[in-house]
Amino acid sequence: MKAFKFIYTLALGTVLGLTSCGSDFLGTPTDSRVELDNTEKLRMLLVSSYPQYNYAWPCEIMSDNIEDNNAPDSDGLRYNLAPYNRGDEEMFRWEVCVSNTSGDSPSSIWEGHYNAIAGANAVLQVLDKWESEGQTLDATQRAVKGEALMIRSYCHFILAQVFCHPYRGDAVSETILGIPYIKKPETTVKPSYARGTLKETYDNIRTDLETGLGLIDNGLYEVPKYHFNKNAAEAFAARFYLCTREYDKCLEHCNNAFGGADVDPSIYMNTIFRNLGNFFYISDFGRYAQGSDKPRNFMLIATYSQAWRHFVGGLRFGVIRDALNATIHGSSPAWSSFQWKNSNGKGGSFVMHPCFNGSCAPNGKAEYGYYFAGNISEQFEYTDKISGIGYTHVTRSEFTSEEVLLTRAEAKLFLGDINGALADISIWEKARRESPSAEGDEDKFNDLTIENIRGFYVDRDPGYGIAKTINVDQICPSQWSISSLEEIAMLQCIQHFRRIEMIHTGMRWFDIKRLGLEFDRKIGKDEVDHLGIFDERKAVQIPAEIIAAGMQRNPRPSEADTKIQSPSALVMISK
Repeated sequence: MKAFKFIYTLALGTVLGLTSCGSDFLGTPTDSRVELDNTEKLRMLLVSSYPQYNYAWPCEIMSDNIEDNNAPDSDGLRYNLAPYNRGDEEMFRWEVCVSNTSGDSPSSIWEGHYNAIAGANAVLQVLDKWESEGQTLDATQRAVKGEALMIRSYCHFILAQVFCHPYRGDAVSETILGIPYIKKPETTVKPSYARGTLKETYDNIRTDLETGLGLIDNGLYEVPKYHFNKNAAEAFAARFYLCTREYDKCLEHCNNAFGGADVDPSIYMNTIFRNLGNFFYISDFGRYAQGSDKPRNFMLIATYSQAWRHFVGGLRFGVIRDALNATIHGSSPAWSSFQWKNSNGKGGSFVMHPCFNGSCAPNGKAEYGYYFAGNISEQFEYTDKISGIGYTHVTRSEFTSEEVLLTRAEAKLFLGDINGALADISIWEKARRESPSAEGDEDKFNDLTIENIRGFYVDRDPGYGIAKTINVDQICPSQWSISSLEEIAMLQCIQHFRRIEMIHTGMRWFDIKRLGLEFDRKIGKDEVDHLGIFDERKAVQIPAEIIAAGMQRNPRPSEADTKIQSPSALVMISK
């Protein structure tokens, strides 16, 4: 059995520090690489082979969940606030982000996910070598292989969601740029990778996903929820097939994630809303929401991130105005009677579901925006408490029961089961009524019906950009489609609830792309930009340092053409 060596890149400071160790340094072996020569080392390597950087903030600021405090509101009021950094302004404008290449940037997404892929590939290379030498993998080794394949599949999937256009079916996706699908560890200096087509990228994601899914074994892990356990793997499969519009497979994997089609999903719903009185610090919300003991969390990923800091302290960009009224302060067919008084001195009131009362905090002051602490709370790791320095962490609840439930509702709707879709979104909505703020006010809730959903989303405009035209058939044709007003209204309700549920996670940007949503964006005093259905800027530009190394860039529209109307504009690769 041949041992493989996995090379880690050392930070410059660490390398320089070694030169001061005197005889200790001289006495260390010249080759300090990790020898991957047994199953336990492979298993431990996978512990550190999950993405360490968070895609939430870059994707969130590009979405319609964030607006500009420096743009005039309906009263003409505007501020002169600075962004957290210059990169925020670039991403808000859907420009190439060159001012920030550290955490919470497109560069960190690219680096973090390809680093995780490198770890998975190192493990897979060893296992493939053992098999090629005639060894039959035992149960633990098969499970290790399954986790590595799931990591590789998932990381490429996220990279494609960020840096590519949405999947558009096999035919069109053959003409759209993909991302390099890396299957082997790097063995040369400055290797050259072709991006290939989006179809090739998705075919590789599918192969790894389907192979890895059958090998996952929860018995491999001490804390399964920090790994691709069975529930998380099924949830990822459901998300993938939702993007490819294979609703039959999507439904199957949603059911599997819950443990079967007959399992009541209500036992998996978030319980944070019934515990609001137990929290004192903002970090308390995060520790509770991101707990590995919570049934709703199928998989957690610990990341280095300052995403929370972009929301606090009176900064330029925030969840305000239409974005606020479509999410945290929004109404729906099920709740519209909970009126809360404004605290900004202007009088008036706003609609806000009781589940958010007490769990949302203002960004400096209410006019600057709000944030939901459960999804974005930061945990600080001190390296020196006296100096007050350390690392900022945000733990992602990457796969949750709520996402799976709303994904299943969408799959059922397109498969012709509108009543099944209604049942699922009703489970989600009723679970949010458990806030202590709602006690005694049960009569202010309306049970969801097909009729009141149609009345809210179709028969009238709910305002605030809640009911944007959904162009999913233009983005990715499918054998399944919907046409009745009741079905269209149901799809609007599902996407609205997904927007509320996954605020601050970046997932709204993925929905904007796959559903073909378009919207206007106010920037500063007098600028308005439009993001079109097929807008080239929906594929985030790959990092400048990667382009400089020779990678093919994503095309960009001219300054006079920011609204791409024709799908032919996405034909990027000549055969």
